[in-house]
Amino acid sequence: MTSPIELEGAEASSALDKESAPKGDADKPKEPVGQKPGQLMWARFKRDRAGVISACVVLFFLVISAAAPLVSKVYGKDPYTLYGQERPELLDMFTMPAAPFGGIDGEFWFGIEPGLGRDVFTQLLYGMRNSIATALAATLIMTILGVLVGLTGGYFGGKADYWLGRVTDFFMALPSQLFFVAAMPVITTVFVAPDKETPTYVRACAIIIVLSFLGWMSMARIVRGATLSLRDREFVEAARISGASPWRIIRKELLPNIVTPTLVQATLTLPSTILSIAFLSFVGVGYVEPTPDWGRMFAIGAGIVEQDPYYMLFPGVAMVVFMVAFNLLGDSVRDAFDPKSSR
Repeated sequence: MTSPIELEGAEASSALDKESAPKGDADKPKEPVGQKPGQLMWARFKRDRAGVISACVVLFFLVISAAAPLVSKVYGKDPYTLYGQERPELLDMFTMPAAPFGGIDGEFWFGIEPGLGRDVFTQLLYGMRNSIATALAATLIMTILGVLVGLTGGYFGGKADYWLGRVTDFFMALPSQLFFVAAMPVITTVFVAPDKETPTYVRACAIIIVLSFLGWMSMARIVRGATLSLRDREFVEAARISGASPWRIIRKELLPNIVTPTLVQATLTLPSTILSIAFLSFVGVGYVEPTPDWGRMFAIGAGIVEQDPYYMLFPGVAMVVFMVAFNLLGDSVRDAFDPKSSR
């Protein structure tokens, strides 16, 4: 049995041994491991559960819309065939789906369209594909225009900043929704004669032009503010003193430092652009028959919602889920880039 004296002696000897022993690597303070800004942003983003779930939802929509032709081939239906005309038993005497719940069954997963009897599932897939592709193209052009105008005005200042600011204010003062409706027929008639049918690609180009023409101002304002806060910083002054040209300063010093606000604003712009495209198709100046589109499906459903409310169910749910997920993703991206910002 060990006595208390022996225990104390053992403790004292072990303490002396620790003090007399040379300090090894275990006692050295750990050097901080450096991480790049992108790695820090990704680490913060992964901790945001809502952001990760929203990113998965958005990615699912993008993949399923891009693979619409493949899904349609596997599914065995397409958005253009008039199944209700080929098979009269699918529609009743009022041209409504004969089967309950809008014709939803094992053959038509989301039902069939009243009147013509087209498949709702493939219409939704191709409608998402057209809307998202058009919105991505318009958002890209808006981002490029906004960055160019904002960088030019913010860096050079003076008269350039004044006149670019007045032009931006003028475009922001225009009633965008009314301008959309008024400008679309004008632009389409420039490319196609009035007595001929407008091709789908011409309508797509016209929608992109109209949306880009009236959608770059917010991006320009944000980029201009970020450039004004950066142009007098030490690294920009050092580049200017060393003889770097304005183009090199903008390209090498300013542009990499405005990626964060540009990316965040672009992620918040895309959902609103999709809603604008749906609005144009809803009022009849965007995509028209027989091109599938989210807005056109809402326009059809609004006319028959009392007779067949199930036709609007899946397009409406898909639109709400996509909009909410993309807005949450934009908030998560902003918080990941700027942890000081509060949601």
